[in-house]
Amino acid sequence: MKLNFTKMQGIGNDFVVIENLHNSINLNLIDIPKLANRNFGIGFDQLLLIESSTRKNIDFKYRIFNADGNEVEQCGNGARCFALYVLEKKLTRKKILNVETLNGDIELNINNTSSVTVNMGTPEFSPLKIPFKFSNQQEKYLINGKEIGVLSMGNPHAVIISDNIDNLEIDNIATDVQNSGYFPEGVNVGFMQINSSSNISLRVYERGVGETKACGTGACAAVVFGVENNLLNNKVRVTLSGGDLDINYEKGSDVLMTGPAEFVFEGSIEV
Repeated sequence: MKLNFTKMQGIGNDFVVIENLHNSINLNLIDIPKLANRNFGIGFDQLLLIESSTRKNIDFKYRIFNADGNEVEQCGNGARCFALYVLEKKLTRKKILNVETLNGDIELNINNTSSVTVNMGTPEFSPLKIPFKFSNQQEKYLINGKEIGVLSMGNPHAVIISDNIDNLEIDNIATDVQNSGYFPEGVNVGFMQINSSSNISLRVYERGVGETKACGTGACAAVVFGVENNLLNNKVRVTLSGGDLDINYEKGSDVLMTGPAEFVFEGSIEV
């Protein structure tokens, strides 16, 4: 089967986007890692499938697969790429989209040809719903000797504050947290350096991928954790290795994420 695809990126977090409105494309746990391979395939952090929705007032269904082939609930950088894709490909004329995901519905506001604001919804702190194997909800948790914030932005996140993340060896710390046994569906681990009350630096080690140049839901989770602990203002610029995201969050409200997305190239590949 010849597969047509579009390569996109959001501040260095890269995606392959495939239009599957007729549900004619079926990719499995063998196909996706082959496509994700940066030496023998296309190479990407996540695969985005655009599908039709049968629900009223929902414009599209949007599915996300990590490089290891597993389907995941949410991806903020991917959502922005998705929004610009459907507009550019004339699949819609709308600038405000309601989209169905595995974890629920999200609203996408297309600001211009390179910027999208995503309403990421309300963060979830209940251990049962994250899911996180801890008996009671706390502001911070002690895991493997590390003080960690845990929450869900549609997918599970652990946030660790560090004075300097530049030279931090995050791989071992992140995998220790991921393999701790507390996270039955895995977890993305973020390392946050607070530069000021309105700016943080962030590195994220994602489940099924490893460290990426950017993680939208990770940026949201870090800011939410900072705001909830009175460490950050309600509007924060998050600096990642791939670029910046602007996050707006007030306690008890939805999280708004604004950032860029770009087309890289188009092609086809035999599957």
